Amino acid sequence: MKNIKYIVGLGLLTLGSLTACDDVLDKEPLDQFTDNNFWKTEGNVENYANSFYADFVGYGNSGGTGLFYFKTLSDDQVGNSFADWEQKTRLTTNSTWSSCYTEIRRANAMIEKIPEIDASEAVKNHWLGVGRMMRAYHYFQLVRMFGDVPYTEMKLNVDNEDVLYGPRTNRDQVMDKVLEDLNFAAANINVTNYGITSWSRDMANAMKADICLWEGTFRKYRNAADGQPAADAAGAQKFLQACKDACLYIMGRAYSLNSSYQTNYNSISFEGNNEIIFGKEYMQNVLMHSLIAYTCSSTQISGMSKDAFESYLMADGKPMSLSSLDATDVAPLNEDGNLDLADILAVRDKRLSATIDPVLLYNGNSNRRVDDDMEQTSSSGYGVAKYDNVTIPSDFRRNTTKNYTCAPLFWLAVVYLNYAEASAELGTINQTDLDNTINKLRDRAGLPHLTMEVGFTDPKNDRGVSDLIWEIRRERRSELMFDNWFRYWDLVRWHMLDKLDSTKYPDVMLGANVKNDPACEADKKGDYIDGSKGLTRTYESKYYLYPIPSGQTDLNPQLGQNPGW
Repeated sequence: MKNIKYIVGLGLLTLGSLTACDDVLDKEPLDQFTDNNFWKTEGNVENYANSFYADFVGYGNSGGTGLFYFKTLSDDQVGNSFADWEQKTRLTTNSTWSSCYTEIRRANAMIEKIPEIDASEAVKNHWLGVGRMMRAYHYFQLVRMFGDVPYTEMKLNVDNEDVLYGPRTNRDQVMDKVLEDLNFAAANINVTNYGITSWSRDMANAMKADICLWEGTFRKYRNAADGQPAADAAGAQKFLQACKDACLYIMGRAYSLNSSYQTNYNSISFEGNNEIIFGKEYMQNVLMHSLIAYTCSSTQISGMSKDAFESYLMADGKPMSLSSLDATDVAPLNEDGNLDLADILAVRDKRLSATIDPVLLYNGNSNRRVDDDMEQTSSSGYGVAKYDNVTIPSDFRRNTTKNYTCAPLFWLAVVYLNYAEASAELGTINQTDLDNTINKLRDRAGLPHLTMEVGFTDPKNDRGVSDLIWEIRRERRSELMFDNWFRYWDLVRWHMLDKLDSTKYPDVMLGANVKNDPACEADKKGDYIDGSKGLTRTYESKYYLYPIPSGQTDLNPQLGQNPGW
């Protein structure tokens, strides 16, 4: 099977819109494909399937933003403009609703037609697996955002009014169908097909692990008192075990952690990186993105929050409040007039120093990462250096749509985190599990190993979970800081979305300690940069789900509306 590099869209068939006219399918011109003559060869199916590659946004498809760094509705970042609940801006339209159903229709069309191709059953099942995996991927995104959603396995057309204008399907039933699709994909996609940009069984299992961990913990922690369905212990166990199974498959394959944490994010090639399972490869002047330009330009960076900074462990493996090391966050003023973080970072998790700049950046005291950079500032004082690659020529590094570092999509570190968390939530975890997963990540981060008896209780653990689960969650936050909007959806599945309430947790809107720079021009609250812009973000239980867009409910009143909207 060929790799699917640099494919961002195909225009082979008019299968992408529910409102498209089907009259064109009544004709069969000799010089172009139609729905009747296209589905004959594996090559055509492969080309059709490869267009799904664009669904994995990574760092972005040329223009626009990607899923790393830019999603600032979390407790990890202080936005350069106030980050309120995004749900408030999605009342009438929502691109996730429309784009997911477009892609589901494309997947259903592929699934319906694959039996017609001239190929072996194994080849047909491989491509059925790809189609079903992509259908599962998009239904998962819909359920995660909206809860109950319309479900169909048909390629809908305008005459399927009973489905187009029917009611939503219970979200648990939809996710059970998602698991069926993922199980088929994980068992049937070509096992020998290997490549960072190839549809592979490894990639299918990595996706299965991500989705099943989310669903398993969501069912375990959801709470009827907050307008959600009651917790489902049996369903949670089913999905958590499926997550473990998928992780074990990958952990038995020939993957290993990259020696460098940061080069998973800022390399111009994944060649030789045995940690990446599936990634988005960019190439100079072919497919590029804008992520680096946004984090090293004169536009203020959306920096790390005080809450996130303090979540990283000290080098002795303990949180700041319990460490015997110097846990100060007061940076000294160096001879260049910058507040220098070198000594502060030296006694913390090494991932922190790979993620932020070694000096503070703020109004009145900007900085250049390299000499020909523009002056950089951060909304919180903490710069975002994790994705930067200063060896790229400045004309490409500093300009939007000209960055060409590669984006990880599924990688081994996440599999390790998924396996450890699923095992802990199931109550089956042991020290060997920790040593084979979390402690490999901690070795790379320069931290002591995590043991079954953690040895301390973090005073910030206000969720009633075990010390071990709390520390595994911390590990996930540190490892995936700013990545792929993981944090927001993690808070949803752990039933911790109220952590974004700035009236209860003010540190989510604060940044760095600038006590030693009395000339600091940034807004402050006490000694800390204040990124709140004078506004507050207050939690309501309705935010666990997005509103069904009114443009959809106007067309189909049977959709109803989510609670509170």
